[in-house]
Amino acid sequence: MKIVHTIAELRTATGGPQRVAFVPTMGNLHEGHLALVRQARGLANGAPVVASIFVNRLQFGPNEDFDRYPRTLERDADLLAGAGCDLVFAPAETELYPEPQGYRVLPPPELADILEGHFRPGFFTGVCTVVMKLFQVVQPRVAVFGKKDYQQLMVLRNMVRQFALPIEIAGGETLRADDGLALSSRNGYLGARERAEAVRLNATLREVVAALKAGQRDLPTIEARAMQQLREHGWLPDYVAIRRRADLQAPQTLDEPLVVLAAARIGTTRLIDNVEV
Repeated sequence: MKIVHTIAELRTATGGPQRVAFVPTMGNLHEGHLALVRQARGLANGAPVVASIFVNRLQFGPNEDFDRYPRTLERDADLLAGAGCDLVFAPAETELYPEPQGYRVLPPPELADILEGHFRPGFFTGVCTVVMKLFQVVQPRVAVFGKKDYQQLMVLRNMVRQFALPIEIAGGETLRADDGLALSSRNGYLGARERAEAVRLNATLREVVAALKAGQRDLPTIEARAMQQLREHGWLPDYVAIRRRADLQAPQTLDEPLVVLAAARIGTTRLIDNVEV
């Protein structure tokens, strides 16, 4: 496996556009990321698998954890090599943003300003801008993103469709610890007590799913009850929401594919999760 740090090195190493399978990451990798790399290997049809490691300043709010987000390139590279990655693109910030990024990709507010976008203003603009730039740099045929970031996956799929980019977007299933906690780089921020409590987020989502399957139809009450249960155990929930998978809007009927999404803070760590119904 090779590690490159410049766009010129990357393009020389990949051998041309529209061949590679691509997994963008911010590093501090865990088994969930490696599963995406293995999925990319299966989709690559013999072409190289490229992973990027770049902590994107544009998607962090002013009070978020950009400065303390772990940078673990050497460890990450060892993990990626073991997962079958061929090439790691790890640019410096000045390489990807050699001048202030005045041009931004603005996703539509009906998708980008709800849920995560409501609580993290500008987040999806930062995500779309860096992913669009990475797509132009790497020029992949297929890119793999995890379904744990459910709204992000939908935003990026819509971006690729509306810009007619010749890139297939593949979703990778959420990997979980044995107790159900979704794997996340931010799990490393959890203390021992918080880690033991963190499983409640997924358990709460599954209780919502069980209520829907049991025939309960008062969605605001189900959502409010779930948020109150989290509060009673020391969480600060941003949302627990039952939405249509198609567009993440509130469902008009329960006879369509749904997803339950949540974001909540335990201690100083904000976790997200979702369960498809």
